[in-house]
Amino acid sequence: MTIRFTPIPTAVARAYQAGGLDANGQPPERHVSDGDGNPCRHCLKMIPKGAAFLVLAHRPFPAPQPYAELGPIFLCADLCAAGGGAQLPEVLDSPDFIVRGYGVNDRIRYGTGGVIPTDRITDRAAELLADPAVAYVHVRSARNNCFQVRIDRD
Repeated sequence: MTIRFTPIPTAVARAYQAGGLDANGQPPERHVSDGDGNPCRHCLKMIPKGAAFLVLAHRPFPAPQPYAELGPIFLCADLCAAGGGAQLPEVLDSPDFIVRGYGVNDRIRYGTGGVIPTDRITDRAAELLADPAVAYVHVRSARNNCFQVRIDRD
């Protein structure tokens, strides 16, 4: 099975970059990167030192519901091209991450979640997506549970 790392949609990124309100109804905060640990969820690259970035509350689900986790993300303040594809993206630079499957109803598929070493994320996502009950996978920070990227079947 081939998989695809999927960034937040470009239309969503552009809305935030234009000052649109986040999932909490607040405008994104604007900061300048110190070059350490600011992964953009759209281009899927680390935001370079000195570049402006946004911090905002994001819900990577189509609608609110009990399993639709909401949390902070970073985003390039300037327009950036969507990242993604079959290769592990640059933003996944920690030793491990939470990898968890979701059903077509956008709810957690129990038994799919776990902390996975970064070099095993692609394999684990393919294993989860081999189950037809798993519609997609999220990769989240193992330390703070922040959404990093979605993984889909290609």
